[in-house]
Amino acid sequence: MFPNFLSAGLLVRILHAAMTWAVTLILFLYETDLRRSEERGEFLQPITFLLLVLCSTLLYFITSLMDPGYVTSDDERKTQVGGTNQGAGDEKEQMIPVIQKAQRLRRCGYCMVQQPMRSKHCQSCQHCVRRYDHHCPWIENCVGERNHRFFVLYLAAQLTVLLWAFHVAWSGFCTEAAWKEWLRVNTFLLLAFIVIIIFTMVVMLLLVSHLYLVSSNTTTWEFMSRHRISYLKHCSSEENPFDQGILGNLWTFFCVCKTIVWERIYFRDEDDLV
Repeated sequence: MFPNFLSAGLLVRILHAAMTWAVTLILFLYETDLRRSEERGEFLQPITFLLLVLCSTLLYFITSLMDPGYVTSDDERKTQVGGTNQGAGDEKEQMIPVIQKAQRLRRCGYCMVQQPMRSKHCQSCQHCVRRYDHHCPWIENCVGERNHRFFVLYLAAQLTVLLWAFHVAWSGFCTEAAWKEWLRVNTFLLLAFIVIIIFTMVVMLLLVSHLYLVSSNTTTWEFMSRHRISYLKHCSSEENPFDQGILGNLWTFFCVCKTIVWERIYFRDEDDLV
């Protein structure tokens, strides 16, 4: 589940954890609302804040380290389908779509595996990823079918922490007569405040854009490269063959954990005509 732990992204993950807990420590060291709550013996607010930070950090590492949905090789797939349990093999076989007309599984020119629909080869990871969304340098991993929901949950948790941290940091600024003295007293808190503002804007934009794409069952790659994707370039700008309605798209994204055969959804209109 976590094949990338010792990869080059280790430094990025260490940097993320260090920045997160450094900013958290600064918020507790200055005379902020969190510090004042501690001094009054009211620990609910500080503990809740720490738990949210911990939850955000855990979601980050889950998203960063887990398999995003790598496409297995032909031999591995045959092994998975031809299991010892015949019933399980039949069930697995039923999930393999019947490719209709000229639509065939494309063979990747890099890793030579057959690519299911909506998958793409990532040059950074050197793998084909199912329902490829994008490669995120901040998590140093692809965002794909298996970890995309965790990525969105991480963004939501991170945004909640950042908005709360913004309020906490603002409450900790001390007033001084001279601006140089004010700057000297609030240097680290000001740096933390700037980091919070920057990350708040970035995370908010990412969360809003991903929620929009998820609600329409579109990936970032499909949205940006629609005109170059074989199964989408013939569709109009308003047409999405994978759209199942907003509620259906959200349900599929957040609640369906099994591998989805997108070819069946793509050809569902043709199946209805038969």
